[in-house]
Amino acid sequence: MGERLRLAPLGARLLVASLMLVIVLLPLAGIGLSYNFRQSATASFDSRLESQLNALLAGIQVDNVGQRLQLNRSLGDARFDRVYSGWYWQVSDGGDLTMTSRSLWDQRLPVPGHHEGVNIYEVSGPRDDALRMIERDLRLPGYRDVIHVALAGSTAELDHEVGRFERLLILSLATFGVLLLAGLALQMRWGLAPLRRMSANLRAVEEGESERLDTQLPVELKELALAMNGVLERDRRLIERGRAAAGNLAHALKTPVSVLKTLSERFPEAQRQPINTELTRIDDAVRHHLARASAAGGVAFSGRVSIRDAIAPVVQGLAKLAERRGIRFDVDIDPRAAARIDPQDIQELTGNLLENALRWADGRVMFRVSRVPQGVRLRIEDDGPGMTRAQGESALARGVRLDARGSGSGSGGSGLGLAIVEDLMMLYGGTLRLERAALGGLAADVWLPASPVSAQADNAGSETSSSD
Repeated sequence: MGERLRLAPLGARLLVASLMLVIVLLPLAGIGLSYNFRQSATASFDSRLESQLNALLAGIQVDNVGQRLQLNRSLGDARFDRVYSGWYWQVSDGGDLTMTSRSLWDQRLPVPGHHEGVNIYEVSGPRDDALRMIERDLRLPGYRDVIHVALAGSTAELDHEVGRFERLLILSLATFGVLLLAGLALQMRWGLAPLRRMSANLRAVEEGESERLDTQLPVELKELALAMNGVLERDRRLIERGRAAAGNLAHALKTPVSVLKTLSERFPEAQRQPINTELTRIDDAVRHHLARASAAGGVAFSGRVSIRDAIAPVVQGLAKLAERRGIRFDVDIDPRAAARIDPQDIQELTGNLLENALRWADGRVMFRVSRVPQGVRLRIEDDGPGMTRAQGESALARGVRLDARGSGSGSGGSGLGLAIVEDLMMLYGGTLRLERAALGGLAADVWLPASPVSAQADNAGSETSSSD
């Protein structure tokens, strides 16, 4: 899981980080706002209680005749007259109860211990209602005892207001969080657009559809694109120089080899045979390394080519050869099959394998080109003597010529040989397998990736090799 998070795309990483911040910060902000609102609402409620208490205190007087307490004015709130309304007051002298509001009926408010000044408490009132009570002690002129005055109001209204605010707050914060995440996602998409464009340019260069990266980018990425273009151009020059050098070397050696072959004709047969053998080895080595140099350049900068169009001349020429030899030549090529490979390389590869099949076939050769996941598959089968699995593995291990299998006569044929085929497979990221064909002879199975520099090429190649 940690590895997946470490390799997550930039957009996903930024979005997850923003989501975590929203999940953490918005609830904290909501808790803070809710707490402040409750404190403010409670303070306002307490202010109302204090106003009612002051009105109650102002209305209390002492009857001069009976020395009894009485309330000479109404508080102006009908809730004090409605039984169990949730708003109550009472006045006591520390002993016998003196006066209560009609709303208390036969109930009484709790009397806390003696405290100086005005005090506010949370208490349980009639019917176990939650009340907020304000109380204070008062000494009236002409009255012998200190009286205790208390006034209480139900917190249901306060709780309702706070709950309503919290619901609106949750809805508002949730809406704000969604809009914030949407805005951040749009911002990240816009901010990462140059990176996506640069990635698309890299894929175009990788697929051979473009030679350079677009430099119309923000300044931070423009410098990187320019540097990468410089590297691509330098590599292109180095590859072209290497291919030119290899070609020049090959052409330079051809003439001396031809001269030596001509001179060897003057020697007796016993001496001419080993000389020709060594000259043939030199010629094969020259062509071997020339083909490798050519393929090295093609794999780096070649575009995607249609397999059918690229090998059409080879197939047509070998079809005529098969007709002259009386061999049935069946061809099935998917017109949509394409790969990034130099046309000359796919012609060389196909021609080498088909010439070998036609050389050893008794009467039939099958050639099929089909698309497979992440690549193209070429399969050539013949009904000749074939090779066992051990012989095929041995041939691949030794890198012998395809036209040299059998009794060991390697003088005939002009193919690149199995070593060149393997080199092409290595350069293009493909695979070659030799196995028993359904026709009874040899089957050469080749897999070429759609893009040899793709990160998925190796995995797709191994899956294709193990599927048959």
